[in-house]
Amino acid sequence: MLIKNVHIENDPEVKDVRIENGIFKTIGKNLEASDDVVIDANGKLLLPPFIDSHVHLDATLTAGDPEWNETGTLFDGIRIWSERKQTLTKKETKERAIQTLKKQASHGIQFVRSHVDTTDPSFTALEALLEVKDFMELQLVAFPQEGILSFKNGKNLIKQAVEMGVDVIGAIPHFEFNRDYGVDSLKYIVELAEKYDKLIDVHCDEIDDPNSRHLEVLATLAYESGLKNKVTASHTTAMGSYNDAYVYKLMRLLEMSNINMVCNPLINMHLGGRFDTYPKRRGLTRAKELLENNVNVSFGEDDIKDPWYPMGDGNMLDSIHMGIHATQLMGYSQIMNSYNLTTNNGAKTLNITDHYGIEVGKPANCLIFNTDNFYNELNERKELLYSIHNGNVIVKTEPAEIKTNF
Repeated sequence: MLIKNVHIENDPEVKDVRIENGIFKTIGKNLEASDDVVIDANGKLLLPPFIDSHVHLDATLTAGDPEWNETGTLFDGIRIWSERKQTLTKKETKERAIQTLKKQASHGIQFVRSHVDTTDPSFTALEALLEVKDFMELQLVAFPQEGILSFKNGKNLIKQAVEMGVDVIGAIPHFEFNRDYGVDSLKYIVELAEKYDKLIDVHCDEIDDPNSRHLEVLATLAYESGLKNKVTASHTTAMGSYNDAYVYKLMRLLEMSNINMVCNPLINMHLGGRFDTYPKRRGLTRAKELLENNVNVSFGEDDIKDPWYPMGDGNMLDSIHMGIHATQLMGYSQIMNSYNLTTNNGAKTLNITDHYGIEVGKPANCLIFNTDNFYNELNERKELLYSIHNGNVIVKTEPAEIKTNF
C-alpha cells in the first residue's frame, strides 16, 4: 500500500507513506508506486490511531438497568452497578462489549484499556472480556470496584483475576473504609505487580475531597519499587481541590516517579461537584499543570451509557473537545497538539510505544481524516476516511455530500 500526499501529525509538508507486509516501510516525498494499492490522500491528515486509555466494557450499554442514576453521583453509580452485576451473563456481557468495541473502531480507536470489576466472585464479566481480547488490542485491568480490603475476600479475588490473565492490576483506595486500608491496598497491588510482572492502573482519589491523598502514596511506591512508568493513576480528581502549596510539592514527586495520569473529562465533569452548591468544582485533575511539569497525561472515555454516565458514542474526539475546554488547554498550539492526549500519550500510558506510532519499522496503524490538520478536525468533525491496522483498511468512510438550498 502507498499513501500519497498526507500531512503526518500536522506537518505542514505533505509526504508519502509506503506500507509493506503490515509495516511502515518508507516515509518520504514523491515515492513511486509499483503494484501497490494507492491511496492519494490529496493533502489530508494522517494520525496514529486513537487509544482509549480508560473505559469500562463490563458495564457498557447498561444505563437505566435496573434504574437510571438520577443523582449523577459516583456513589449512586456504584450502588446501581452493584445490583446490576448480580444479573450478568457471559453472553450478554460479550455482546455489549463487542458492540461498543465496533463503535469505537468506527471512530478510529484501535487500542483500548478496559477495567473489569473483580468484586464479583463469579468473575462473569472477566471471563467474558478475556474472550473478546482478540477483537482489538485490548488490555484488561483487574478493578476491585468495591474495594480490596473493604470487600470480603477482596485480596484473593484480585490475585485470582491476575492469575486468570489480566494485563493490569487496579485498586480504588479512596473507596476503602479508611485511609489505612487505602494505603495497604496500594502496597498489596504493587507486590502483586512485581510478582506477576503486570502493569498498574489505579482509580485514585476520584472524589472532591482535598484530604484524599493516595496519589502521593502511589507515586512513592512507583518510584521506590522502580515500576515507574508501568504505573498509572486514573481520575485523581481530588487534585483539583488540593491547595497550591501542596500541589507544588506533589508535582516534584510525580515527575520523579515517571507515573502516568489519565483524565476522564466527560465522566468527571458529569460526576464532579455533585456535593457542592456554589462555587461548584469541575471535578477534574490538573491536566494542564501536569503536562507543564512533564507528567504524561492521556484522556479516556471511561463510561459509555452505563450507571455512571448516561451518554457516550465511543468517540475520543468527544473526550478531547470536553477536556481541552474544561482544563483550559485552548491555545491554538494546544488545540493542534491535543490529539496526543488520545494517541501518543495514551501509548505511553499503555506501555505500547514499542509497536505504536508512525515510524519506519513499526506496525502500519494509522488514520486518515478528511482535513489537513487537527485544529480543523476537532472544530469541524470531518470524516475518518480510513482506519488502517497492520496495513489493512478496517474502516472506510465516504465523505458526506451536503446541499443547502438558500
